[in-house]
Amino acid sequence: MSASGYSFENPFRPGAGHMPPYLAGRTEELDDFRKALRQKTILENVILTGLRGVGKTVLLETFKPIARQAGWLWVGQDLSEAASLTEQNLSERMMADLAVVTSGLLLRTEKQLQVGFGGREVEASHPLGYDDLRSIFDKTPGLVSDKLKAVLLSVWEALSPGNTPGIVFAYDEAQNLADHAGKGQFPLSLMLDVFQSIQRMGVPYMLVLTGLPTLFPKLVEARTYTERMFHVLFLTQLNDRDSRDAITRPIEGENCPIAFKEKTVERIQKTAGGYPYFIQFICREYFDTWLNQHRSGQEMSVSSADILRKLDTDFFAGRWSRATDRQRELMEVIASLPNCDSEFTVQEVADLSKTLLDKPFSRSHVSQMLVSLSQAGLVYKNRYGKYLFAVPLLSSFIKRQMQEQRSMLPV
Repeated sequence: MSASGYSFENPFRPGAGHMPPYLAGRTEELDDFRKALRQKTILENVILTGLRGVGKTVLLETFKPIARQAGWLWVGQDLSEAASLTEQNLSERMMADLAVVTSGLLLRTEKQLQVGFGGREVEASHPLGYDDLRSIFDKTPGLVSDKLKAVLLSVWEALSPGNTPGIVFAYDEAQNLADHAGKGQFPLSLMLDVFQSIQRMGVPYMLVLTGLPTLFPKLVEARTYTERMFHVLFLTQLNDRDSRDAITRPIEGENCPIAFKEKTVERIQKTAGGYPYFIQFICREYFDTWLNQHRSGQEMSVSSADILRKLDTDFFAGRWSRATDRQRELMEVIASLPNCDSEFTVQEVADLSKTLLDKPFSRSHVSQMLVSLSQAGLVYKNRYGKYLFAVPLLSSFIKRQMQEQRSMLPV
Protein backbone atom coordinates (compact mmCIF):
# COMPACT_ATOMS: atom_id res chain seq x y z
CA MET A 1 0.00 0.00 0.00
CA SER A 2 1.11 3.55 -0.60
CA ALA A 3 0.13 7.02 0.67
CA SER A 4 -0.04 10.63 -0.39
CA GLY A 5 -2.01 12.00 2.62
CA TYR A 6 -4.68 10.74 4.96
CA SER A 7 -7.56 13.21 5.20
CA PHE A 8 -9.81 10.70 3.51
CA GLU A 9 -12.78 8.97 5.12
CA ASN A 10 -12.75 5.20 5.08
CA PRO A 11 -15.21 4.35 2.28
CA PHE A 12 -15.89 0.74 3.26
CA ARG A 13 -19.11 0.01 5.20
CA PRO A 14 -19.50 -3.52 6.60
CA GLY A 15 -22.65 -2.82 8.65
CA ALA A 16 -25.76 -4.90 8.05
CA GLY A 17 -27.60 -3.49 5.05
CA HIS A 18 -25.32 -0.46 4.66
CA MET A 19 -24.93 0.68 1.06
CA PRO A 20 -21.38 -0.07 -0.16
CA PRO A 21 -19.42 2.69 -1.90
CA TYR A 22 -19.60 0.66 -5.11
CA LEU A 23 -22.24 -1.98 -5.88
CA ALA A 24 -20.31 -4.66 -7.72
CA GLY A 25 -22.06 -7.25 -9.89
CA ARG A 26 -25.83 -7.75 -9.59
CA THR A 27 -26.48 -6.36 -13.08
CA GLU A 28 -28.62 -9.35 -13.99
CA GLU A 29 -30.73 -9.01 -10.85
CA LEU A 30 -31.28 -5.29 -11.46
CA ASP A 31 -32.37 -6.03 -15.03
CA ASP A 32 -34.79 -8.70 -13.78
CA PHE A 33 -36.36 -6.22 -11.38
CA ARG A 34 -36.76 -3.58 -14.10
CA LYS A 35 -38.46 -6.24 -16.21
CA ALA A 36 -40.83 -7.06 -13.33
CA LEU A 37 -41.78 -3.38 -13.08
CA ARG A 38 -42.88 -3.40 -16.72
CA GLN A 39 -45.67 -5.89 -15.99
CA LYS A 40 -49.15 -4.52 -16.59
CA THR A 41 -50.73 -7.50 -14.89
CA ILE A 42 -48.61 -8.89 -12.06
CA LEU A 43 -47.84 -12.49 -12.96
CA GLU A 44 -44.49 -12.66 -11.18
CA ASN A 45 -43.51 -11.29 -7.80
CA VAL A 46 -39.87 -11.24 -6.71
CA ILE A 47 -37.91 -13.10 -4.05
CA LEU A 48 -34.34 -12.11 -3.17
CA THR A 49 -32.65 -14.90 -1.29
CA GLY A 50 -29.19 -16.07 -0.29
CA LEU A 51 -26.93 -16.48 2.71
CA ARG A 52 -26.24 -13.70 5.18
CA GLY A 53 -23.57 -11.32 3.96
CA VAL A 54 -24.35 -11.79 0.28
CA GLY A 55 -25.97 -8.36 -0.10
CA LYS A 56 -29.74 -9.00 -0.13
CA THR A 57 -30.72 -5.94 1.89
CA VAL A 58 -28.37 -3.70 -0.07
CA LEU A 59 -29.87 -4.90 -3.35
CA LEU A 60 -33.40 -4.37 -2.00
CA GLU A 61 -32.46 -0.78 -1.16
CA THR A 62 -31.09 -0.43 -4.70
CA PHE A 63 -34.45 -1.56 -6.09
CA LYS A 64 -36.30 1.25 -4.29
CA PRO A 65 -35.09 4.24 -6.37
CA ILE A 66 -35.50 2.19 -9.56
CA ALA A 67 -39.15 1.56 -8.70
CA ARG A 68 -39.79 5.17 -7.73
CA GLN A 69 -38.15 6.45 -10.90
CA ALA A 70 -40.55 4.25 -12.85
CA GLY A 71 -43.46 5.87 -11.01
CA TRP A 72 -44.24 3.04 -8.59
CA LEU A 73 -45.03 3.68 -4.95
CA TRP A 74 -42.86 1.79 -2.45
CA VAL A 75 -44.13 0.30 0.80
CA GLY A 76 -41.84 -1.72 3.02
CA GLN A 77 -40.32 -2.70 6.34
CA ASP A 78 -38.31 -5.42 8.03
CA LEU A 79 -40.67 -8.23 8.94
CA SER A 80 -40.17 -8.93 12.62
CA GLU A 81 -41.26 -12.16 14.25
CA ALA A 82 -43.88 -10.17 16.17
CA ALA A 83 -45.49 -9.05 12.91
CA SER A 84 -45.88 -12.69 11.93
CA LEU A 85 -47.42 -13.96 15.15
CA THR A 86 -51.02 -13.42 14.06
CA GLU A 87 -53.01 -12.49 10.97
CA GLN A 88 -54.11 -9.34 12.78
CA ASN A 89 -50.51 -8.32 13.49
CA LEU A 90 -49.49 -8.77 9.87
CA SER A 91 -52.51 -6.79 8.65
CA GLU A 92 -51.73 -3.93 11.03
CA ARG A 93 -48.08 -3.96 9.92
CA MET A 94 -49.11 -3.67 6.27
CA MET A 95 -51.70 -0.96 6.91
CA ALA A 96 -49.21 1.10 8.93
CA ASP A 97 -46.65 0.80 6.14
CA LEU A 98 -49.21 1.66 3.48
CA ALA A 99 -50.45 4.71 5.40
CA VAL A 100 -46.98 6.26 5.17
CA VAL A 101 -47.46 6.39 1.40
CA THR A 102 -51.15 7.24 1.21
CA SER A 103 -51.21 9.93 3.92
CA GLY A 104 -48.96 12.13 1.82
CA LEU A 105 -51.46 12.22 -1.03
CA LEU A 106 -54.89 13.78 -1.40
CA LEU A 107 -56.70 10.66 -2.40
CA ARG A 108 -60.34 10.61 -1.44
CA THR A 109 -63.03 13.11 -2.40
CA GLU A 110 -66.30 13.64 -0.62
CA LYS A 111 -69.36 15.79 -1.38
CA GLN A 112 -69.89 18.53 1.14
CA LEU A 113 -72.69 21.15 1.30
CA GLN A 114 -71.26 24.65 1.16
CA VAL A 115 -73.20 26.90 3.54
CA GLY A 116 -74.09 30.26 2.05
CA PHE A 117 -75.73 31.73 -1.03
CA GLY A 118 -76.91 28.94 -3.32
CA GLY A 119 -76.07 26.13 -0.92
CA ARG A 120 -74.23 24.18 -3.65
CA GLU A 121 -72.22 20.97 -3.12
CA VAL A 122 -68.43 21.05 -3.56
CA GLU A 123 -65.80 18.31 -3.51
CA ALA A 124 -63.34 18.22 -0.62
CA SER A 125 -60.27 15.99 -0.42
CA HIS A 126 -58.26 14.69 2.50
CA PRO A 127 -55.38 12.26 2.90
CA LEU A 128 -56.16 8.59 3.29
CA GLY A 129 -54.35 7.93 6.56
CA TYR A 130 -54.04 4.99 8.91
CA ASP A 131 -57.31 5.75 10.71
CA ASP A 132 -59.15 5.60 7.37
CA LEU A 133 -57.50 2.30 6.48
CA ARG A 134 -58.27 0.85 9.88
CA SER A 135 -61.88 1.99 9.60
CA ILE A 136 -62.27 0.15 6.29
CA PHE A 137 -60.66 -2.92 7.86
CA ASP A 138 -62.94 -2.91 10.92
CA LYS A 139 -66.16 -2.27 8.97
CA THR A 140 -65.60 -5.02 6.39
CA PRO A 141 -67.37 -8.27 7.33
CA GLY A 142 -65.74 -11.64 6.99
CA LEU A 143 -62.31 -13.12 7.66
CA VAL A 144 -59.12 -11.13 8.22
CA SER A 145 -58.19 -11.83 4.59
CA ASP A 146 -61.46 -10.22 3.43
CA LYS A 147 -60.78 -7.16 5.58
CA LEU A 148 -57.19 -6.71 4.37
CA LYS A 149 -58.25 -7.21 0.77
CA ALA A 150 -60.90 -4.51 1.16
CA VAL A 151 -58.27 -2.08 2.46
CA LEU A 152 -55.89 -2.75 -0.41
CA LEU A 153 -58.63 -2.48 -3.03
CA SER A 154 -59.89 0.79 -1.51
CA VAL A 155 -56.42 2.28 -1.71
CA TRP A 156 -56.05 1.31 -5.35
CA GLU A 157 -59.50 2.69 -6.16
CA ALA A 158 -58.43 5.99 -4.63
CA LEU A 159 -55.13 5.98 -6.53
CA SER A 160 -56.37 4.75 -9.90
CA PRO A 161 -57.28 8.16 -11.37
CA GLY A 162 -53.58 9.10 -11.17
CA ASN A 163 -50.62 7.88 -13.15
CA THR A 164 -49.25 5.44 -10.59
CA PRO A 165 -48.39 2.16 -12.34
CA GLY A 166 -48.58 0.22 -9.09
CA ILE A 167 -47.32 -0.30 -5.55
CA VAL A 168 -44.34 -2.42 -4.52
CA PHE A 169 -44.73 -4.10 -1.11
CA ALA A 170 -41.13 -4.87 -0.14
CA TYR A 171 -40.37 -6.82 3.02
CA ASP A 172 -36.92 -7.74 4.32
CA GLU A 173 -36.20 -10.66 6.67
CA ALA A 174 -39.30 -12.36 5.26
CA GLN A 175 -38.09 -15.76 6.45
CA ASN A 176 -39.67 -14.68 9.77
CA LEU A 177 -43.09 -15.13 8.17
CA ALA A 178 -44.69 -18.33 9.38
CA ASP A 179 -48.05 -19.99 9.88
CA HIS A 180 -48.94 -21.20 13.37
CA ALA A 181 -51.45 -23.99 12.88
CA GLY A 182 -51.50 -24.90 16.57
CA LYS A 183 -52.76 -21.41 17.38
CA GLY A 184 -55.08 -21.17 14.39
CA GLN A 185 -53.07 -18.31 12.91
CA PHE A 186 -51.89 -18.30 9.28
CA PRO A 187 -50.27 -14.91 8.54
CA LEU A 188 -47.98 -16.31 5.83
CA SER A 189 -50.88 -17.92 3.97
CA LEU A 190 -52.89 -14.73 4.50
CA MET A 191 -50.32 -12.63 2.65
CA LEU A 192 -50.07 -15.08 -0.24
CA ASP A 193 -53.85 -15.51 -0.59
CA VAL A 194 -54.60 -11.78 -0.47
CA PHE A 195 -51.99 -10.81 -3.05
CA GLN A 196 -52.81 -13.67 -5.39
CA SER A 197 -56.50 -12.71 -5.27
CA ILE A 198 -55.84 -9.00 -5.81
CA GLN A 199 -53.41 -9.62 -8.66
CA ARG A 200 -55.99 -11.83 -10.38
CA MET A 201 -58.30 -8.79 -10.33
CA GLY A 202 -55.68 -6.86 -12.28
CA VAL A 203 -54.55 -4.63 -9.41
CA PRO A 204 -50.78 -3.99 -9.83
CA TYR A 205 -49.53 -4.69 -6.31
CA MET A 206 -46.17 -6.48 -6.43
CA LEU A 207 -44.57 -8.39 -3.56
CA VAL A 208 -40.79 -8.23 -3.21
CA LEU A 209 -39.62 -10.47 -0.37
CA THR A 210 -36.06 -10.79 0.88
CA GLY A 211 -34.84 -13.56 3.14
CA LEU A 212 -32.59 -16.52 3.85
CA PRO A 213 -32.74 -19.63 1.63
CA THR A 214 -35.41 -21.13 3.90
CA LEU A 215 -37.88 -18.51 2.64
CA PHE A 216 -39.00 -19.94 -0.70
CA PRO A 217 -39.47 -23.56 0.50
CA LYS A 218 -41.54 -22.16 3.38
CA LEU A 219 -43.74 -20.22 0.93
CA VAL A 220 -44.25 -23.27 -1.28
CA GLU A 221 -45.12 -25.39 1.74
CA ALA A 222 -47.78 -22.84 2.76
CA ARG A 223 -49.29 -22.54 -0.75
CA THR A 224 -48.22 -24.76 -3.64
CA TYR A 225 -49.16 -22.11 -6.21
CA THR A 226 -46.30 -19.98 -4.84
CA GLU A 227 -43.98 -21.65 -7.37
CA ARG A 228 -45.88 -19.88 -10.14
CA MET A 229 -46.29 -16.66 -8.21
CA PHE A 230 -42.63 -15.70 -7.67
CA HIS A 231 -39.46 -15.21 -9.66
CA VAL A 232 -36.59 -16.21 -7.36
CA LEU A 233 -33.29 -14.31 -7.50
CA PHE A 234 -30.74 -16.39 -5.59
CA LEU A 235 -27.74 -14.21 -4.76
CA THR A 236 -24.43 -16.02 -4.71
CA GLN A 237 -20.87 -14.83 -4.13
CA LEU A 238 -19.35 -12.25 -6.44
CA ASN A 239 -17.05 -13.59 -9.14
CA ASP A 240 -13.36 -12.64 -9.16
CA ARG A 241 -13.81 -9.63 -11.43
CA ASP A 242 -16.71 -8.18 -9.40
CA SER A 243 -14.88 -8.90 -6.12
CA ARG A 244 -11.87 -7.00 -7.43
CA ASP A 245 -14.11 -4.07 -8.39
CA ALA A 246 -15.68 -4.03 -4.92
CA ILE A 247 -12.19 -3.85 -3.40
CA THR A 248 -10.50 -1.37 -5.71
CA ARG A 249 -13.21 0.99 -7.05
CA PRO A 250 -13.92 2.73 -3.68
CA ILE A 251 -10.26 3.82 -3.34
CA GLU A 252 -9.72 5.02 -6.90
CA GLY A 253 -10.56 8.64 -6.02
CA GLU A 254 -7.68 11.06 -6.46
CA ASN A 255 -7.78 12.11 -2.81
CA CYS A 256 -7.57 8.54 -1.48
CA PRO A 257 -4.29 7.98 0.41
CA ILE A 258 -4.27 4.21 -0.13
CA ALA A 259 -3.69 1.95 -3.09
CA PHE A 260 -3.85 -1.79 -2.49
CA LYS A 261 -1.00 -3.79 -3.95
CA GLU A 262 -1.91 -6.68 -6.20
CA LYS A 263 -1.01 -9.30 -3.59
CA THR A 264 -3.22 -7.47 -1.06
CA VAL A 265 -6.18 -7.53 -3.45
CA GLU A 266 -5.66 -11.24 -4.07
CA ARG A 267 -5.43 -11.94 -0.33
CA ILE A 268 -8.66 -10.05 0.35
CA GLN A 269 -10.42 -11.89 -2.49
CA LYS A 270 -9.35 -15.25 -1.14
CA THR A 271 -10.30 -14.49 2.47
CA ALA A 272 -13.67 -12.90 1.64
CA GLY A 273 -14.76 -15.71 -0.66
CA GLY A 274 -16.76 -13.34 -2.85
CA TYR A 275 -19.15 -12.29 -0.05
CA PRO A 276 -19.80 -8.52 -0.16
CA TYR A 277 -20.04 -8.17 3.62
CA PHE A 278 -16.65 -9.80 4.16
CA ILE A 279 -15.08 -7.68 1.43
CA GLN A 280 -16.33 -4.53 3.17
CA PHE A 281 -15.21 -5.78 6.60
CA ILE A 282 -11.70 -6.81 5.56
CA CYS A 283 -11.08 -3.74 3.40
CA ARG A 284 -12.20 -1.44 6.20
CA GLU A 285 -9.78 -3.10 8.61
CA TYR A 286 -6.90 -2.83 6.15
CA PHE A 287 -7.70 0.85 5.56
CA ASP A 288 -8.01 1.80 9.24
CA THR A 289 -4.98 -0.20 10.37
CA TRP A 290 -2.75 1.35 7.72
CA LEU A 291 -3.86 4.91 8.53
CA ASN A 292 -3.30 4.43 12.25
CA GLN A 293 0.20 3.15 11.61
CA HIS A 294 0.95 6.02 9.24
CA ARG A 295 -0.17 8.66 11.76
CA SER A 296 1.93 7.17 14.57
CA GLY A 297 5.01 6.79 12.40
CA GLN A 298 5.05 2.98 12.63
CA GLU A 299 6.28 0.70 9.90
CA MET A 300 3.29 0.12 7.66
CA SER A 301 2.14 -3.50 7.62
CA VAL A 302 -1.17 -5.25 8.06
CA SER A 303 -1.56 -8.67 9.67
CA SER A 304 -4.11 -10.75 7.81
CA ALA A 305 -4.25 -13.09 10.80
CA ASP A 306 -5.27 -10.21 13.10
CA ILE A 307 -8.03 -9.12 10.71
CA LEU A 308 -9.27 -12.70 10.40
CA ARG A 309 -9.31 -13.03 14.18
CA LYS A 310 -11.39 -9.86 14.45
CA LEU A 311 -13.79 -11.17 11.80
CA ASP A 312 -14.13 -14.41 13.78
CA THR A 313 -14.90 -12.46 16.95
CA ASP A 314 -17.32 -9.98 15.38
CA PHE A 315 -19.20 -12.24 12.96
CA PHE A 316 -18.84 -15.93 13.81
CA ALA A 317 -18.21 -16.22 17.56
CA GLY A 318 -21.72 -15.20 18.65
CA ARG A 319 -23.34 -17.79 16.40
CA TRP A 320 -20.84 -20.49 17.42
CA SER A 321 -21.42 -19.82 21.14
CA ARG A 322 -25.14 -20.62 20.78
CA ALA A 323 -24.37 -24.24 19.80
CA THR A 324 -24.00 -27.00 22.37
CA ASP A 325 -20.79 -29.04 22.61
CA ARG A 326 -22.41 -31.95 20.80
CA GLN A 327 -23.76 -29.67 18.07
CA ARG A 328 -20.27 -28.25 17.60
CA GLU A 329 -18.94 -31.79 17.23
CA LEU A 330 -21.48 -32.41 14.51
CA MET A 331 -20.55 -29.20 12.70
CA GLU A 332 -16.86 -30.11 12.95
CA VAL A 333 -17.67 -33.36 11.17
CA ILE A 334 -19.56 -31.42 8.49
CA ALA A 335 -16.66 -28.98 8.09
CA SER A 336 -14.38 -31.99 7.48
CA LEU A 337 -16.45 -33.15 4.50
CA PRO A 338 -14.86 -32.42 1.09
CA ASN A 339 -18.21 -30.91 0.04
CA CYS A 340 -18.73 -28.91 3.27
CA ASP A 341 -19.19 -25.65 1.35
CA SER A 342 -21.90 -27.11 -0.86
CA GLU A 343 -24.67 -29.63 -0.22
CA PHE A 344 -24.22 -32.53 2.16
CA THR A 345 -26.50 -35.38 3.27
CA VAL A 346 -27.35 -36.97 6.58
CA GLN A 347 -25.70 -40.20 5.43
CA GLU A 348 -22.43 -38.45 4.56
CA VAL A 349 -22.25 -36.84 7.99
CA ALA A 350 -23.07 -40.08 9.81
CA ASP A 351 -20.49 -42.06 7.82
CA LEU A 352 -17.66 -39.57 8.40
CA SER A 353 -18.45 -39.34 12.11
CA LYS A 354 -17.60 -43.05 12.41
CA THR A 355 -14.10 -42.25 11.21
CA LEU A 356 -13.52 -39.05 13.20
CA LEU A 357 -15.29 -39.57 16.52
CA ASP A 358 -15.10 -42.02 19.38
CA LYS A 359 -18.84 -41.56 19.77
CA PRO A 360 -20.17 -41.30 16.20
CA PHE A 361 -23.60 -40.03 15.24
CA SER A 362 -26.37 -42.30 14.01
CA ARG A 363 -28.44 -41.19 11.02
CA SER A 364 -31.45 -40.45 13.19
CA HIS A 365 -29.31 -38.44 15.60
CA VAL A 366 -27.82 -36.42 12.73
CA SER A 367 -31.31 -35.70 11.39
CA GLN A 368 -32.56 -34.52 14.79
CA MET A 369 -29.56 -32.29 15.38
CA LEU A 370 -29.73 -30.77 11.91
CA VAL A 371 -33.30 -29.73 12.66
CA SER A 372 -32.09 -27.98 15.83
CA LEU A 373 -29.23 -26.31 13.93
CA SER A 374 -31.70 -25.18 11.27
CA GLN A 375 -33.84 -23.54 13.94
CA ALA A 376 -30.68 -21.82 15.23
CA GLY A 377 -29.93 -20.50 11.74
CA LEU A 378 -26.67 -22.42 11.33
CA VAL A 379 -27.73 -24.86 8.61
CA TYR A 380 -30.71 -25.11 6.29
CA LYS A 381 -32.40 -27.84 4.32
CA ASN A 382 -33.02 -27.21 0.67
CA ARG A 383 -35.88 -28.66 -1.31
CA TYR A 384 -33.89 -31.68 -2.45
CA GLY A 385 -33.42 -33.21 0.98
CA LYS A 386 -29.86 -32.00 1.38
CA TYR A 387 -28.36 -29.54 3.80
CA LEU A 388 -26.03 -26.55 3.59
CA PHE A 389 -24.37 -24.25 6.09
CA ALA A 390 -26.58 -21.17 6.47
CA VAL A 391 -23.68 -18.89 7.45
CA PRO A 392 -21.14 -18.00 4.74
CA LEU A 393 -17.61 -19.33 5.25
CA LEU A 394 -18.69 -21.05 8.47
CA SER A 395 -16.69 -24.15 7.54
CA SER A 396 -13.48 -22.11 7.38
CA PHE A 397 -14.19 -20.64 10.82
CA ILE A 398 -14.85 -24.12 12.26
CA LYS A 399 -11.58 -25.41 10.81
CA ARG A 400 -9.72 -22.53 12.45
CA GLN A 401 -11.37 -23.41 15.76
CA MET A 402 -10.37 -27.05 15.37
CA GLN A 403 -6.78 -26.08 14.57
CA GLU A 404 -6.66 -23.79 17.60
CA GLN A 405 -7.96 -26.59 19.83
CA ARG A 406 -5.31 -29.00 18.53
CA SER A 407 -2.55 -26.47 19.17
CA MET A 408 -3.62 -26.22 22.81
CA LEU A 409 -3.48 -29.97 23.45
CA PRO A 410 -0.55 -31.17 25.60
CA VAL A 411 2.34 -32.69 23.65
